[in-house]
Amino acid sequence: MKALPKKLLPLTLFGFAVASLFSVRPAEAYTVTLRDVGFDTVVATGSGVLDLTGLTHTGDGGRAAEIAPEAGNILTGSIVFGFSDMYQGPITGPSNFGRGGLTFANSGTGDTVGMQFNRGNPLFIFLVVPDGYVSGTPLSDSATYNNVTLRTLFVTPGTYVWTWGDGADQRFTLKIESLGVPPPVPDGGSTVSLLGCALFGVAALRRKLRC
Repeated sequence: MKALPKKLLPLTLFGFAVASLFSVRPAEAYTVTLRDVGFDTVVATGSGVLDLTGLTHTGDGGRAAEIAPEAGNILTGSIVFGFSDMYQGPITGPSNFGRGGLTFANSGTGDTVGMQFNRGNPLFIFLVVPDGYVSGTPLSDSATYNNVTLRTLFVTPGTYVWTWGDGADQRFTLKIESLGVPPPVPDGGSTVSLLGCALFGVAALRRKLRC
């Protein structure tokens, strides 16, 4: 086999670099991220895959996008109650991710996916996935909560992981971003008063300079 001409070598290396950059990477385990958008909206965005190995299908249930931090529950996707598959098994993880109560999303799209940990009560711990879900199938969804912030939902920023095995995709991850900067508190007119004093001082100085 003949060696490549030196002129073509840089182009060949560049081609390999581009190919590796755009090569298809395996999907990561399902993760939902909760973040503030502006001063009055919270958005949950989820994507990834799940491995149901070790879990048992226990039936179907009507589920819609919601969040209940004090119970360790979060569901992302459609806000229309529809049938979803519910799985139980050796699911372990945090019993809560804040102290807020139940709040339903105002809008949502995509697959209905969620962790219903219900404060760690083993009888009521469910992993919720779309009806007929097959392990390894990519999931994608979102949910929007209007007129709230992470502060008013009383969530605690951080990363929360529920697992049911040692597999890379036998986990459900929730990432809550840092609390947004609260809106400025009205100062009762003190800023206007200070501005008025400053303008009064400038006017007095101008009169003095004219004398």
